Amino acid sequence: MKRSKGNDCDSGIRPCTQVVYQSFLGQGAIRMTGAPPSRRSPIARHYEVHFQDARRERLFLASVSFFATFAVVRAITHAIHAGVGPFRNIAVGGMHLHHLVWGILLLLFVGYLWLVQFGTGGTSEPRWRSRATALAYGAAAALTLDEFALWLRLQDVYWAREGRASVDAVILFGALLSIGLVGRRFFVAILREMGRLVHLS
Repeated sequence: MKRSKGNDCDSGIRPCTQVVYQSFLGQGAIRMTGAPPSRRSPIARHYEVHFQDARRERLFLASVSFFATFAVVRAITHAIHAGVGPFRNIAVGGMHLHHLVWGILLLLFVGYLWLVQFGTGGTSEPRWRSRATALAYGAAAALTLDEFALWLRLQDVYWAREGRASVDAVILFGALLSIGLVGRRFFVAILREMGRLVHLS
C-alpha cells in the first residue's frame, strides 16, 4: 500500500492529508484517492461530522452538561433531604454552603479563562480546551440555577412550593430544547445508524 500527500481535502474546513491507496489483487490494481478509512466507531464519526464547527460543539456540550448536572444535583439533594445514602450537606463553621456557591465560583473561573482567551474555540489552540470550558460552564450554570429561587427571593425556599415547580419546568425544558436544537441532526444520525445495525443483525 502506498501513501502520498496532497492538498487539503475537507472543503477548507479542516486541514487533512490526501492519501492515495493502491492495493494489489493478483495482477490487477485498484487505485482509490481520498481520506484514509476511519477506525472510529459510528458514533464518533457522526459526532465529528456534525460538530466540525467549534461554536456548535460548545453549545451542544454545555447543554448536555447543564442537563446532566441538574439531574445529578436534584437526585443528590433529594437523597440528602430523605436521609438516604452517604450524601450530607456541606457546612463550614456551622454555616451551610449551598451548591449555588460552587456554581458561582465555577462560573467566575470559566469566565476568567475565557477572558484570557483560554478554551474559546480558537483555531490556534487544542480542541480539548474548548470542550472542557463548555462542559464546565454548563455544570456551573446548572449548580447556580438549581437554586434560582434562593437568590431571587434571598430566602431558602428550595423545598417550598414556590421554589420548585416553575423553576424545575423552565430549566428542564430549556436544557432539553437547547440539546434538541443544537444536536438534532447528530441524534437523528445516531438513530439511523442504530436502525441500520438492527436491520443488519
